[in-house]
Amino acid sequence: MLYVIVFAMIAAFLALRLYGVLGKRTGHEQQPLPRAAEERGALPAVPRAVDVTAEPREAANRHIEPKAEAGLRAIVAGEPGFDVGQFLQGAKGAYRMVLEAFWQGDEVALADLSGPDVHAAFGEAIAQRREAGETLDNRLVTIERAVIADAQLVGRDARITVRFDADIAAITRNAEGQVIAGSLTDAVETHDVWTFMRTLKSGDPNWKLVDTDEA
Repeated sequence: MLYVIVFAMIAAFLALRLYGVLGKRTGHEQQPLPRAAEERGALPAVPRAVDVTAEPREAANRHIEPKAEAGLRAIVAGEPGFDVGQFLQGAKGAYRMVLEAFWQGDEVALADLSGPDVHAAFGEAIAQRREAGETLDNRLVTIERAVIADAQLVGRDARITVRFDADIAAITRNAEGQVIAGSLTDAVETHDVWTFMRTLKSGDPNWKLVDTDEA
């Protein structure tokens, strides 16, 4: 079940993301990207339990906020092989790869993994950084927690929103390689909210990033 390995896209591509939309601000980070403006539909209520493979229900519930439960039930009903636990594991792996791709300015990696609005914002931010002669020397220290904050199914389009709590060490260098902001020895606590979308029962197993925000 390719879609169950939620981010089969990790194996095929590097991922995407922008440090500028990360959580708490310290005054030395990049400017945030505009959010993707997309309508959110009502949550269909489907009376089906959400199963998390290889995790006790008590542990699973710590990774799912109540607001997301109805949407996850609808997604499982629409595609019974969907596994919440594996989705979260894939999401955490994607989070790391996404950040590294943006920090390196890898636009090719970004192209296949984001919706049009998010991809355009990534490209604009990378272009501005290059024009200024700046580079990012960032490092994801740890992902403290990943929680499904919301889930929706509208027609066959599934959207899952994940909140990431992480520590990131960040440095911005100028064209001469000199540090102009940040520190690799002082990690910044960040709180990111990413929304991924996929059409259920489609031939494409990949979830695409369609919205970014900070918690």
